[in-house]
Order: sequence, then C-alpha cells, then structure tokens
Amino acid sequence: MLLRIYPIISSIVFFAAAFFVALLLLRLIFNYSDPNPFGAVGRFGFKVRKITERFVYPAARLLAQFRVDTRLAPLVTIFISVVLAYFALGIVWTTLFVTGGLSESMANGNVKAAIGFVIYGLISIYILFIFIRFIGSWFVFSRNTFLGFVQRVTDPVLIPARRLIPTIGMFDISAMLVLLLLGFLQSIVLRIFVYS
Repeated sequence: MLLRIYPIISSIVFFAAAFFVALLLLRLIFNYSDPNPFGAVGRFGFKVRKITERFVYPAARLLAQFRVDTRLAPLVTIFISVVLAYFALGIVWTTLFVTGGLSESMANGNVKAAIGFVIYGLISIYILFIFIRFIGSWFVFSRNTFLGFVQRVTDPVLIPARRLIPTIGMFDISAMLVLLLLGFLQSIVLRIFVYS
C-alpha cells in the first residue's frame, strides 16, 4: 500500500534533481563563456551563479586543494547531487518497504516477519550512516556533531575492514565492501524472516 506512493516521490525527486543539474550545467557554460556582465546573458549568468554558489563552493574548494581548475566544480557538484538523489530515493523506498511490511506483518500476527523487517530497517540505517560518513569525510567536523556520532557508530565495523583491506592508492574501498556485505546480509534477513 505504502509502496504506491514511491513513484510519485521518485518523480518529484527526479524532476528536482534534473532542474538542479540543468542550473549547474548553465553555470558551467557561463564559467567558460564569461559573458558580458552588463548584458542580458551576463545578468542571467550572475543570477545562476548566485543561486548555485552555496552548493558549488565546497566542490571548488576541494578542487583547489588538488590544483584542479575550479571552474569544473559544477561537474563535481552534479556527481554528488546525483549520488545523493539516488541514496535519498533508496532511503524513501526502504522506509516505505519497512513501514508497510512491519504494519502488515503486525496486522497478520506474523512476529517472525516483523522481526525481519526491524532487522532489515536497522541494517538500512547503518548503511545510511556509512554513506553519511563517506560524504562527511570530505569535510572537517568535531566529535560533538552528528557526523562525530556517525563516526563513532561506524568505527567498530570500518576500522577492522580497513586493516583487512588496504587502500588502493588514495582510494579506500573497505567501506564499499562493507556496504556490499551489509546488502547481502539484508537479503539473507529477508529470505530467512520474511519470505520463508
């Protein structure tokens, strides 16, 4: 029942993300074309820059650290926004799936399925924390913030995984493998508790 809402939500997220990506592509074009600031196109380009500045600035700062042309920052922001939209839709689907499944199993008196949905939901929250930590690793944060809490919660799993799986160059793939294992664990939970 609740999963019928998902296509509406996904359409809204898709159109919002498409509009945001279009703005960022316009900004990228204006970065390289550098139109006359006193003309109509220049004034429009200034408005686009003003609207997108708060989203593009962290990416520009990151690119500047690696001595990469900061005019490419909209491309990095597009990539991050697409990934965030994908994960946001995943969170919405998981929330609707767990809520609908839990309410249906409780209505039917199926305690085993209810336990399975609760475990599935908890693993989903942990996956979300690992993703937030991955995004948050680009920014400096103190241990008293929400990101500090996320770091403390995910350390018991990620630190041993980093010891087992060394980094490849500057890429730490241990978190990706942990995410794959957690996804596999979710499918096992569904098979044992819900679909059996």
